[in-house]
Amino acid sequence: MSLSSARTRALVGAIMATAMVAAGLLVSPSTTLGAVDSLTADPLLFGLVVAGLYLVRPLLAWPTTPLAAVVGYGFGVAVGLPIALLGVVVTVLPVFVAARWLSSDDASTAPHTRGTPSESEGDSSRLLERAGDTVARYYETAGPLRGVIASRLAPIPSDIATCAAAVSGVSLRQFVVGTVIGELPWTTAAVVVGASAATITASGVGELGVAFSLVCAAAALVLLTGPAYGTVRTERRPEPDETENSGRSTDS
Repeated sequence: MSLSSARTRALVGAIMATAMVAAGLLVSPSTTLGAVDSLTADPLLFGLVVAGLYLVRPLLAWPTTPLAAVVGYGFGVAVGLPIALLGVVVTVLPVFVAARWLSSDDASTAPHTRGTPSESEGDSSRLLERAGDTVARYYETAGPLRGVIASRLAPIPSDIATCAAAVSGVSLRQFVVGTVIGELPWTTAAVVVGASAATITASGVGELGVAFSLVCAAAALVLLTGPAYGTVRTERRPEPDETENSGRSTDS
């Protein structure tokens, strides 16, 4: 694929990201979810509207937890939890596929790049390269499945975690399984909050409390402690040649 094609895809990605942010600012979750409140009397219509909200969520850059609360409000905990988990998987897949598409195109064209980049292009390229190296090192240390679970448990935006997994070569199966496991605490809490609410509201739902966020962050850290310790121990372990040379110098 040509360099111009790669730049075109990158430009399309930037335009899409800008449009998503703008749409998220213009279309408030509180206003939209408040309008859904009146539809709960018709379960079929309510379900169709919720499905539509999950499908358009990536375009509006909304968090996933308010939608899980809406599901809990309309269907209760027992029925709402599996529906909300399915909705989370469905709503992050387009972001995963788009990020994988853009990153795979950049990787295939990188070895064939010609010419000297400008200073601004060089700075942005180095910044992206550093970010890519950081994400790659994270998944190399944690492992694909564990890395996805930890990134979902951590209180960071869902789409950022999705893009990081996509550009790191995480398989679709590992991504889906890790997303379901990592999003389970957040989704469960949101569904319970929605089921106990008198009316649908997005205020306070996206942020389920500092204590809950800290617990999920601590769980993510615990999950990553083992791989991180193993990596540090491996890096500090002397190479066989170094150990042998040290022994020879001591004998002499």
